[in-house]
This record gives sequence, structure tokens and C-alpha cells, in this order.
Amino acid sequence: MEQQLTLMAVHAHPDDEVLSTGGLLARCAAEGVRTVLVTCTNGEQGDDDGGIKPGDPGHDDAGVARKRLAELEESVKLLGVEHVELLGYRDSGMDGWATNEHPEAFANIPVEEAAARLAELVERYRPQVVVTYDENGGYGHPDHIQAHRIAVAAVEETGIPDKLYYTAVPRSGVREMGRRMAEFGIEGFDELPDDFGVPDEMIHAVLDVSEHADRKRKALQAHASQGESIFLLRLPEEAQQLVFSVESFTRVFSRVEVPDHEDDLFTGLRGTPAK
Repeated sequence: MEQQLTLMAVHAHPDDEVLSTGGLLARCAAEGVRTVLVTCTNGEQGDDDGGIKPGDPGHDDAGVARKRLAELEESVKLLGVEHVELLGYRDSGMDGWATNEHPEAFANIPVEEAAARLAELVERYRPQVVVTYDENGGYGHPDHIQAHRIAVAAVEETGIPDKLYYTAVPRSGVREMGRRMAEFGIEGFDELPDDFGVPDEMIHAVLDVSEHADRKRKALQAHASQGESIFLLRLPEEAQQLVFSVESFTRVFSRVEVPDHEDDLFTGLRGTPAK
């Protein structure tokens, strides 16, 4: 009997599942791969109604969490995600915010404690492939870094996954995006620092998810309360298609033989017998 293919994506907040792995999740779901999304926090430190920022008068942490989890529910339906697991930790906020000091903030939870909970999910679902952020959490967010730490710890503790990947934005892709956006008359993309993104030699998998770009777009629209992510939806349609059509990853390890560069995170695993 063949083993059921399973992908587990470990993310920090509601809406994180879309930008770096929305196409992957939708593509896997369409291919019959079981998809499991683990969301570590409830997103309390997102924008409230009217764009009220965390810490400003009128910001309702609990209300924001309820809203963002409802948006997450809609997003995963659009992406076809089969299982959603909420760890329920408190959003730590951006690096340097006063909320970083809250004792219940996700970033302050002992890694071994949170990793043990995630390890239970790995034991239950037995994913062959796990995807999360790199050591810097992509851009230094405390919750992204903590999600990275617990995902790596859970993978190491269980020894179950065959492959581990980090989400990545290739530097050459950043430069190309800046060039293309300039053609659309969109400024700002060419102002990113030269070292923004991951060196191309660290990119091991590039996925064509263009067939699922519209699902990804609609899933991002579902997170309407978080305007900073929605700026991509203000781009011209052709630019949106460009942004949403490709996702890249760094391969941390693979217990199965794979080529240097992959176009499928399940390369080497399809048709494998059940363990």
C-alpha cells in the first residue's frame, strides 16, 4: 500500500499561509496530497477596524484575533487546505514592540514546550514534507523565528518527515520583480537592498503555481483586515499574476534522493510504500 502523501506548513499568523505557500497548498490539494496547516498564533497584534494599530486607543486584541481566525477559515477553504491546527499562542508583535515582553507571547514560550505540541501533530499526521521559515523568520519577526525553531525541533524530535524546506525569495527574483514592476510604472520594488532575499545558490525548489494564482489572490483577499498584505492586490492584474505564480524554497534536508533543483517538493516520494 502506498503511503498517503502529506504536506505540513508551519506558519506564525493568520494570513502567513498565503504569500509564501498559498500556491503550494492549493497545488498539493489539487493533486490529492493531504495538506495540514499549523498556525501558531491568533494574530492579536494585527490591525483593528479602521486600521487602528496595536497599542493605539481602541485596539481590541481579542476582537482582532477572532476576526483574523475567521479570515483564516475562509482563506484555507479557498486554498483547499484539508486540516488546520491552531496552537493558539499570543501574537508577539513586530520586533521591538512592547508586546514582545508579554509573558504569554509566542516568542517567550519555551521552545521545548511549543515544539512538543507540534511534535504531537507531526506524530498524528506523519507528513513526509514540512515547510516553515528560515532562521531569520524570513524578515526577523519574532513569531516567525519562533515558528522556525519549534518546527525544526519537532522534525528532529520525531524523525518522521523525509524532507524539510524553508520558504525563500531568490535575490535574482527580487531584481527581476523590480525590473518588471518598473515596466508597469510601479515604484518601490527597485529600492530594496541588494542583499534582500536568499542567494540564488540556496534556492533548491522553484514551483510553478500559476494555475492556482487566482485561488491565492482570493485567499489573500479573505484577509481583508490586514491592509499591509493587501497592497499586492492593488497591483495591475498582470503584475499580480507574476507575483502569485511562482514560489521558491530552500531544501534543508532530504532523506530520499533528489536532484539539485526540484519543481515538486514531493520529488522522490511519490509512489513510496507506507511506513
